[in-house]
Parts: sequence; structure tokens; C-alpha cells
Amino acid sequence: MVNTDSWATRRFKILKNVEKVMGPLPQHSNTKPLDLQIEETTNFSGVTRLKISYVPEPGDRVPAYLLKPSKLSRKAPAMLCLHQTIPIGKAEPAGLGGNHNLHYALELAQRGYICLTPDYPNFGEYKYDPYINGYTSATMKGIVNHMRAIDLLISLDEVAPDRIGCIGHSLGGHNTIFLGAFDTRVKVMVSSCGFNSFFKYKRGDLTGWSHKGYMPRIESVYEKDPSKLPFDFTDLITSLAPRGFFTNSPLNDDNFELSGVRDCIQAASPVYELLGATNLIVPAHPNAGHEFPQKVREQAYSFIDSILDHSI
Repeated sequence: MVNTDSWATRRFKILKNVEKVMGPLPQHSNTKPLDLQIEETTNFSGVTRLKISYVPEPGDRVPAYLLKPSKLSRKAPAMLCLHQTIPIGKAEPAGLGGNHNLHYALELAQRGYICLTPDYPNFGEYKYDPYINGYTSATMKGIVNHMRAIDLLISLDEVAPDRIGCIGHSLGGHNTIFLGAFDTRVKVMVSSCGFNSFFKYKRGDLTGWSHKGYMPRIESVYEKDPSKLPFDFTDLITSLAPRGFFTNSPLNDDNFELSGVRDCIQAASPVYELLGATNLIVPAHPNAGHEFPQKVREQAYSFIDSILDHSI
């Protein structure tokens, strides 16, 4: 039975178990030069969209889009916006892809947020092999890049450094959770179609999680067996408490079956209650497939507004 005194210890153990699968989180230093470079600037629809790149660690450079409201009168909240599994990567959230329901970086910038949307390894313009560079998983490399993306947002004069969140769909949905687990600077997280319990993912078949785009140790060490893994999304969602967490988990998502999502929410809810944050874990279950419908996006944006103290 967890209590307030034991929660920090439990959370630490969760992250150590996650590292057994993903590999260790490298020591983070927010003092290393990011070397932000701007390649092009576009103004449209009340937003300035900058095509940029930044250095997460020596020898690497991540392509990204940075979107800013055209008119800012004071420091603004910021959102890291992570893309789904799509070849164009960062371009989809930035408003350059064909699915308007996934233009959340553009929509949030139009609501007054400063938004950063980077490429995940081997999507968009970002070609990078995590394994020849010493990583155990692409997932951990993503966490490192996204923590450095938070460093970048905090470094901007226009950003309120204590008002930062993260949002993503599918691939971006679970990367939002992974980042939030390791980086408590992220105050609110929105995961769309991003998770369920490993036991109920494809009826316990973890092949989709074990390839080189994610965590190969799930197969090589843990034999793709949920009962052998040292963590589950029940633990990851719990680790986010007491920060704000909103999930869009549709009734008919064929990737992440709904009862497995509910298992995770049920596991995390007692810790949220213990920490006095019962209203900060919010599941939404629209009658949809693997999608992020407009009505639910609006609910998610309102939730972000409430956590980051933002008014349009």
C-alpha cells in the first residue's frame, strides 16, 4: 500500500525498472550548447513557423519546427508536440500533413502556445542509428532528444519556463508518457491513442513494441512476454502523478484496446487521489477508431489551459 512517504521510493523503482528495458538514461545536462539554427521562416494564420534544428548531444542534430503566435504580449506557455508514425514526422503536427485532426502544434500555437515539434529518429528528415551510438533502444534516444527539446523551450525568452507540457498521438502519445515519466518539468501530458497495458496490447503479443524503433530488449531479454517485463503502462501512468494527464482513448482503437487503457487509469487513480490530484487524470473515450477527433482535441486543449494557467 503506497503512502505519501513511500511514493517517491516507489516512483524511483518504477523508473529503474523502465531503464532495464529501455537502457539507462544518460546523465542530463541542460548546460550543453543546443546550437539552435533557423533554416526558414513562414508567417501564416497568426503563427510564425520556423524550421530549425538543435543539438541534443555531441555529434547529433535534430530537425524540428518551432511555432510561435505572431502576437505575444507576455511570456507564453509552451508545448512539445510529438508526431505519430508517419514518414513526414514533424510536418504533421506543424500543419503540413494531410490529416487536419493531427495539426495540434499549429492549433495550439493559434491558441497562444509556443510549440516545438521535432522528428523522432528515422522519421522526417532525421536519420540516426541509436544502436551504433551506444543506445539500447530508440525509445531512450527519443527521451533524451525530447528532454533537450524541453531545454530548448526553456531557453527561449518568450517561454514561461514553469508552464510547459507535452502532447502526442500514437507514437507521439506514448513518447509523451515516456518523457513525462523521466522529466518532471513537464506539467501536463496529453496522450492520444498512445497506450494500454502490455497484457492487453494485441492480446499480449508484444512484437510491435520489440523492433528497433522501440525496445528490442522486450524480445531479446524478456521474450515478448508481458509477465516477464519489469514494468507496464500501469506503472508509467502512475509515475506521472500528481501532474496533469489527459488521454484520448477511443472506443474502437484497434491498436490500444480500451479495457487495457482502463486498467492503467485504475492503477494510477489511487496515487492521484493520495496526492490530492484526483481531477488531474482525465480519460476521454470518443466513439472513434485510432483517431484524435476535433471535439476531444478541444477538451484536451481546455485541460492544458487549466493546468498551465492560460486563457485565449
